[in-house]
Amino acid sequence: MVALKKQNDFVLRGFTFSYYMMMAVIATFFPLYFDSRGYSKAEIGLLYSIGPMVSIFANLAWGFASDRMQKIKPIMITLYVGQLVFVISMFGTDSFTVLYALMAGFYFFQQPAQSLNDSQLLLHASQTGKSYSSFRIFGSIGFAFSALFFGLLIKETNISLTSSISIAVIVIGLIFTLGLVDTRVAYSKMDFKGMGKVIGSPRLLIFLLFVLIMSISHRINDGFLALHLRELGASDMTVGTAMMLSSLSEIPVFFLLGKYGNRYKELPLLAIAGFMYAVRLLIVSLTDQTGWVLFAQTMHSVTFGIFFVTALRYLAQIIPDEYRASGQAIFAVTWSGLAGIISGRFGGLIYADYGSTVLFGIGSGLALTAAAGFLVFHARLNALEAKLTAISTKKEDSHA
Repeated sequence: MVALKKQNDFVLRGFTFSYYMMMAVIATFFPLYFDSRGYSKAEIGLLYSIGPMVSIFANLAWGFASDRMQKIKPIMITLYVGQLVFVISMFGTDSFTVLYALMAGFYFFQQPAQSLNDSQLLLHASQTGKSYSSFRIFGSIGFAFSALFFGLLIKETNISLTSSISIAVIVIGLIFTLGLVDTRVAYSKMDFKGMGKVIGSPRLLIFLLFVLIMSISHRINDGFLALHLRELGASDMTVGTAMMLSSLSEIPVFFLLGKYGNRYKELPLLAIAGFMYAVRLLIVSLTDQTGWVLFAQTMHSVTFGIFFVTALRYLAQIIPDEYRASGQAIFAVTWSGLAGIISGRFGGLIYADYGSTVLFGIGSGLALTAAAGFLVFHARLNALEAKLTAISTKKEDSHA
């Protein structure tokens, strides 16, 4: 058992590294590749919005299947085989309509892998006494490595190399999936009624609402930063450097949150992340200097670094283990799916009609709204808890 857990440590870290390598390729080089093929910014926005649209169904379907089977490995293998088939096909077409359909298929198999990986990392961490952050750090390293190394490679060759890079990274991820060890605890049956109560709880729904608002800001940055930098005259290498800086900046924050994060309440931490998102996107909105944009990307540490780990920690408190994959899927649908649709569809139109300054300014305002929402939500929960405590104390005194 100890040997299996050590093997799974290595495989989970390697898989997380490879998954975020592909995330870097999608975020950094896909938009540049499509731009080089002559697609408009509105069309690129559409290509990015189809992924989140598909992911809503895909995350829920694959998450439900995992909870139903109480397994992750066979689903991960299926997801990676599907990604490989579609990524090979989509780089072989010149038709936007066909590309749009193939991108939908690719995202159907690519998007759910993140929430399922987070699910298995959280379960494995709880079973081994290790922190989620100690595994997630390897994702940040993988993203940074991919953005820098492939940025250098493309600089020396051509952006068309994106197709070969994508295929190679997916194959690496598939190899790691073959070594995964399922560590889920099998429950006798899935309680659909109980799952409905968990998913429909006001506490979860309000939390997801503010996650959605903050995630739209994050997705605006993800989807349009590369195009914004290119407009400022930045090279593909500079775009890769920006992505590398943002990913590397996560590492110390993940380490600190893994060691000390439990000392602080989740909702106030999320409010801090929202405020820093507002500052980060405001800098991008107001400057026309690539140096300031690169500086803003280092704030990824105190924006996404705090937001993602803290949100997962809060989610783990309100979602029972037997519904872990479904809960992660719903979270992914919110922060990736719905936020991606809104930012991709409307972000592309706003970018085309009003420019990047307005788009990133809107993102800054949304982040500030989310920060205020998390603080109000925290205050309301504290007030409700104090009220319930007072009622309980009063009852105990009356019985005494």
